[in-house]
Amino acid sequence: MPAEQNLIRIFEYALNQEETGKSFFQAALARMGWGAAVSAFRRVIEEEEKHILIINNILQGLRQGGPDRIALDKEIVLPRTNFFDDRAKAEFSEQVLLESMVPDLTVFSMAWLIEKDLSEFYEKMASQTEGKAREALSMLAGWERGHERFFREFREQLTKVYENMPWGG
Repeated sequence: MPAEQNLIRIFEYALNQEETGKSFFQAALARMGWGAAVSAFRRVIEEEEKHILIINNILQGLRQGGPDRIALDKEIVLPRTNFFDDRAKAEFSEQVLLESMVPDLTVFSMAWLIEKDLSEFYEKMASQTEGKAREALSMLAGWERGHERFFREFREQLTKVYENMPWGG
């Protein structure tokens, strides 16, 4: 298979995964009942939309002229993923203690796995490509790693809260 076709398939797969992730986050957002998680998931959805836009632009360039036509929009800068400040983290923990949020643990676990899988995919594909394709995949991997850290942190925090809850009468 020509390298160009292989790159198109890589980015088509990436686009599909980003769209699937966005759909998951939108469904999770509908289930969230408190402010900090809602705003965090909205921000992740916005970032996933930017990833989708970037990948669509890359695919357009690949289809029109090959790897040299990959357009990396350097103006799309995603700030470091730090969705919760200390106050929001404290409120989050307090809310968990006040009411059972087991579904939220599941949502954060699934979100972490989605982002982990996608960041690992981008890293692996970046190691197998070169030029602008490698640069684009590395950039996407970095963004997904930020999401992965965020969801892992809260998954771990929720797990600790549940481990220390008084579960019996």
